[in-house]
Amino acid sequence: MRNWLPALLLLLSGSALAGESVRICHGYSCLAQPEIRYTEGQLGQVRRMLFAAVDAENERKTLSEAIGRLYGWAGEQSDIHNDRGGNFADGHVPGKMDCIDHSTSTTRLLRMLEARHYLRWHRVLEPVARDVATVFFVHYSAVIEEKTESNAARFAVDSWFV
Repeated sequence: MRNWLPALLLLLSGSALAGESVRICHGYSCLAQPEIRYTEGQLGQVRRMLFAAVDAENERKTLSEAIGRLYGWAGEQSDIHNDRGGNFADGHVPGKMDCIDHSTSTTRLLRMLEARHYLRWHRVLEPVARDVATVFFVHYSAVIEEKTESNAARFAVDSWFV
């Protein structure tokens, strides 16, 4: 009978640490996709941040901080900590990321938050490609859409600004 208490504590501590995994792209065009593990403690921090948002605008601002924090934790587990802004400052370091890597990874992180019901004023859409300045350069971005009764406002979530 006394053995059930340690077993219960072990079970509860395991579920509290269980967390969730997300594949984060790097290497340009998602060449590498290591699985990043987020603990329930880390996700709880993100949840508290997002639940403090008072409206859609505040949720977008908080999302940029939350995604930045998730990327920071991912950098502790992978080579993405080597990534530098833009596509040319990285050189040949492992972990470099282009906009395809960022838009794919950010969308995956946003979908994880959405599945956990952490987003109250937005929904996650598929990444989009858009022309930037010239016809030869295309930029990819994660996208969220504000939940409204009639008009939906779409917002690009460019990870390099996080």
